[in-house]
Amino acid sequence: MTMAPQQAYSEGSLTDIDELWERLARVEQRVREAVAARRAVDPDPDDPYRGQYLTPEGAARILETRDAFTPVPPYEEGAPSRTEGGRLGRLVERFDLTPPDVELLLVALAPDVDTRFERLYGYLNDDLTRRRPTIGLALELCGLPAAGSGRFRFSPAAPLVAGGLLEIAEPERPLLSRLLRVPDRVTAHLLGDDGIDGRLRGTVREAEHPPEPDGRPEVPRIAAALGTGSGLVHLLDRGGDPRGLAVEALHAADRRPLVVDIAALATAPEPAPLVRALATEARLGRAGVVLGPLETLAPERPEGARLLASLCAALGSTPLIAYGKKNWDPLWTAESPVPVTVPPPGPDGAARQWRRALADAGRSVGLSAEHATADDALVEAAAAYRLDSGQLRRAATVASRLAVLEQRPVAPEDLRTAVRAQNGAGLERLARRIEPGVGWDDLVLPPATRTQLAELALRARHRETVLGQWRMRPGGGRGRGVIALFAGESGTGKTMSAEVIAAELGMELYVVDLSTVVDKYIGETEKNLERIFVEASDVNGILLFDEADAIFGKRSQVKDSHDKHANMESAYLLQRMESFDGIAVLTTNLRANLDEAFTRRLDVIAEFPMPDARQRLALWDRCLGLAIPRDATLDLEFCADRFELAGGSIRACAVTAAYLAAESGAPLHMDQLVSAVLQEYRKLGRLVLESEFGPWLAKERARAGR
Repeated sequence: MTMAPQQAYSEGSLTDIDELWERLARVEQRVREAVAARRAVDPDPDDPYRGQYLTPEGAARILETRDAFTPVPPYEEGAPSRTEGGRLGRLVERFDLTPPDVELLLVALAPDVDTRFERLYGYLNDDLTRRRPTIGLALELCGLPAAGSGRFRFSPAAPLVAGGLLEIAEPERPLLSRLLRVPDRVTAHLLGDDGIDGRLRGTVREAEHPPEPDGRPEVPRIAAALGTGSGLVHLLDRGGDPRGLAVEALHAADRRPLVVDIAALATAPEPAPLVRALATEARLGRAGVVLGPLETLAPERPEGARLLASLCAALGSTPLIAYGKKNWDPLWTAESPVPVTVPPPGPDGAARQWRRALADAGRSVGLSAEHATADDALVEAAAAYRLDSGQLRRAATVASRLAVLEQRPVAPEDLRTAVRAQNGAGLERLARRIEPGVGWDDLVLPPATRTQLAELALRARHRETVLGQWRMRPGGGRGRGVIALFAGESGTGKTMSAEVIAAELGMELYVVDLSTVVDKYIGETEKNLERIFVEASDVNGILLFDEADAIFGKRSQVKDSHDKHANMESAYLLQRMESFDGIAVLTTNLRANLDEAFTRRLDVIAEFPMPDARQRLALWDRCLGLAIPRDATLDLEFCADRFELAGGSIRACAVTAAYLAAESGAPLHMDQLVSAVLQEYRKLGRLVLESEFGPWLAKERARAGR
């Protein structure tokens, strides 16, 4: 039997295969000598049933020939070895193996690369069904003592076993009778395969090297931290791209980045084997592990903390970069990480991320390079969005898929649609989701109010520049949020204006349902509001508190426990609004009912007055629209001059009149419009005066038979 190199999996690895076969040839020689020694003392070596029974004579020979199974001399420390280079040499270095460990590994590896070793090991095991070496046979072939230090090379803490290079089967048997097996991934690695372990499919993937590193200052700091002690680093996410930074830092440290799908790991039925396979894979490929966001793992819970601790223990000194939005708790693991804060990338950094993500997504979906290039208008449209790296890449992919359907460049509307698709459904359980369907042309407001609304939009669009890059944010834990108050009577356009702002920013509007917030039990209202704020911070949308004075009311003098807890609720809201990172709009009909402390925390206050005659005429015309047929006698100027109604009431009148016109089958005429106004007056509890309705009041009464 002669060992010969076989075809390697990857080009350029033939030298590694030559070395491996050279070492296995030495194993073959040891086996040859063991077989010869066994035959020398076996009276019937060609018995076809050998290994399936033991005669009394055979048992006696075993007792008489005590030294029959030591065919090779004990291992010598100075034995020649070619482990200085190649894959085997790197394996020795990465797993801290000694020369005897290498010999034992090669003995266990032999059946996986040459099936003839199976029959030989079956012969030497005296059992043809046991075609892998036992611990006792491996020690015998390597000349290591079975009763001394040799057996401790198979303890759970030994390099071969702890590193995942050897698996020991049949734990119910005595130690020396247990079979040894080399995992398929280790064998494939030594044969030149650099693919990730199949057991990790769906849980771990290798991140590609970015074509153009961003050169962010955090990268060299993280790369340097990987070489300090345990190699554990925690990135505190403050709105940046921690996953991208971790991957870039590992590349800078000449490490192969392995990105863990933390949700798949946390929900795996048996995560322990995956953790061991990941640790072995990282050491085989001189890799580093990227883990996050930690909130998905929930390490504050016992099962999450145990999984995180087991992963850190299995990786040992292998670099592990974890990231999340919460500070690291020292109780989670035995080692404390090197903390690095990841700030938002700023406008220029965000623009680079979008350009890179759109270019990568365009290539993956088949969009031409010209169409996949992000222009300045497209990047500006994304300026108001706050996305983590994963959401940004997914949004770029969705936008590119929308564009490739028509083989055109990615448009801002594609980007807005894709970003909205990244919003989770958590906030929808607490607020009503509205996709904006109106724009600036649908608003009829005084110039001062429109100016205040435009200021709200520009604050939301440029807050990263002003509060982040220019550091205009005050201290005290103030967030990067934008808070606005819309004050005015009912129907003056407050909710509609919030919808217009959402459309301008390409976001969705979430109207908080007070019935899901206010609770009669003490402390529950604050808990409900906290859930809303937490969910809203991860959503690119505008949070609308309609009739906000119901929960943002004034604090009062404490006379009983109810006053005390009402004041505590207001105090909580004051603190929470300051730390909010999103966009929130409060609307109220009675501004005087709001606590004055809220006013200081507001960025924009927009007043919505009752419309004047000119604005009411525009409202009548827009609410009726162009589709409804109008009678030539329809006098909208009369309605605008005489009826002092807010925009919401005018719309209600227009809808009622449209129903009356549809029933009559004729164009809309003045009688139907006046009848609709009378119904609205009664609904509002207003007096019907002849000075307002003029001759139309008498006509309406005559028509009604009164």
